[in-house]
Amino acid sequence: MRSHDVDYRILGHDIQVVEIELDPGESVIAEAGTMVYMDEPIAWDTRMGDGSEPDQGFFGKLLSAGTRMITGESLFMTHFTHAGSYGKAKVGFSAPYPGTIMPLDLSTLPNGLIVQKDGFLAAARGTKIGIHFNQRIGSGLFGGEGFILQKLTGDGKAFIHAGGTVIERRLNGEMLRVDTGCVVAFEPGIEFNITRAGNLKSMIFGGEGLLLATLRGTGRVWLQSMPVKKLIQALMPNGANAQKESGTVLGGLGRMFDE
Repeated sequence: MRSHDVDYRILGHDIQVVEIELDPGESVIAEAGTMVYMDEPIAWDTRMGDGSEPDQGFFGKLLSAGTRMITGESLFMTHFTHAGSYGKAKVGFSAPYPGTIMPLDLSTLPNGLIVQKDGFLAAARGTKIGIHFNQRIGSGLFGGEGFILQKLTGDGKAFIHAGGTVIERRLNGEMLRVDTGCVVAFEPGIEFNITRAGNLKSMIFGGEGLLLATLRGTGRVWLQSMPVKKLIQALMPNGANAQKESGTVLGGLGRMFDE
């Protein structure tokens, strides 16, 4: 199924909204609970699956929707359709926490895009949302971080949400080390793994956590400056804003090594 050709604009700065404009009969799919507003001609319906295979039977839809539950997402997706017979209608979506909305044209990504499991926001109907199992051993051993991801394929517009500022990097056979929560998306030509963060002293007292993500290969990667886990830590009463050593295991005791 070819994706519907939708128009859009991004509104705002810190907490953005993507406003999608639909012609009669056009549809957009979105995660449940992301809709902010919609014009009167818009009809919405909650369904299993992404609608990319309209002839798929019930059990096929159930299997497709069930794979989303593996990533921690809802079994259902919301479909918004311009049900009128003329004119244009708009529907707006926003992510649940501050950040940046990334519009992507999947027709320029013939092999699809790998996205963190909570990064998908909305897409033109016809976009297929599947799962991607990272087969690297490190990713599977350390709490599932980066082990089960989403894969978007299609030929239309898709919208990804990232926390804070988005940084796009293009790798050419290089390796990039990143905080595990800061990876938003990457092309399938990139190999993603989880590794130990330096030596024992760095792991305990460095404040950067015990693990790092490594991205290696050729293709584009997108990073976020403020993943939701860091935002939560910063807002906690004894979070990162209270003391800079809060990210370490033993807090200020790390200074003992410098005395």
